[in-house]
Amino acid sequence: MDPSTQQWLINNNGDVVPSNILDQITAVAGTPTADASWVGDSAPGQFFLSDEAIDWIEETANDEVSEDE
Repeated sequence: MDPSTQQWLINNNGDVVPSNILDQITAVAGTPTADASWVGDSAPGQFFLSDEAIDWIEETANDEVSEDE
């Protein structure tokens, strides 16, 4: 993903993901499916990342290493 997308994810972590950002995520992670770990609750016209993905973004933004790594 380009740096501006990465920064958007950091600055807006937990917010509705706009389609242009989702397009970049799916280019890397593939089409979102219900069992994908990064897919959260969504409503028509709105896409959210999972709590796991939100936590990972926060850890990455803060240069933290998770206990799983």
